[in-house]
Amino acid sequence: MSKRALQKYIGDLKKRELEAQIVDLYQRFPVVKEYYDFVFNPKEDKLVQQAKTKISNEYFPIKRRRPKARRSVAQKFIKHFIKLGVEPHLVADVMLYNLEIAQAFVLERNVPDAFYKSMLNSFKEVIQFCSVNGLVYDFRDRILKTYQFTQDNEWLHKEEFSRALDILD
Repeated sequence: MSKRALQKYIGDLKKRELEAQIVDLYQRFPVVKEYYDFVFNPKEDKLVQQAKTKISNEYFPIKRRRPKARRSVAQKFIKHFIKLGVEPHLVADVMLYNLEIAQAFVLERNVPDAFYKSMLNSFKEVIQFCSVNGLVYDFRDRILKTYQFTQDNEWLHKEEFSRALDILD
């Protein structure tokens, strides 16, 4: 169904029928429920804290012995937050937290080369996100600290980290 056809269909419904359909969607689809729950009661701080806890658990697990260290866990939260419309300042905070916790992890463990490439992608994404949303000034210190860590600890792709940083100037 096209957007135009949907709009025509919705326009032809009576108010009660439309209300009934929205309630039905709310009950049937968890994504719709989550959206409306967020719109009417956006507990952004709670969502961010839950995300940080799960990201931290990827690198420093509490219940299992071995860390999984998957970047995808953080990426899912970030995509979800953007889709929900979470304040960009909080999204950037989670993006940087992911890099910071990964850097702490690298100090304790040997990681494969692909890990560094993945973190480079995360670094580029946070710089791009902050630039697009006008948050560079707010997060400049954390971005520079993250960058400095990559240089001081001789991370792979450190030249590419430097090029990614050029967007800030």
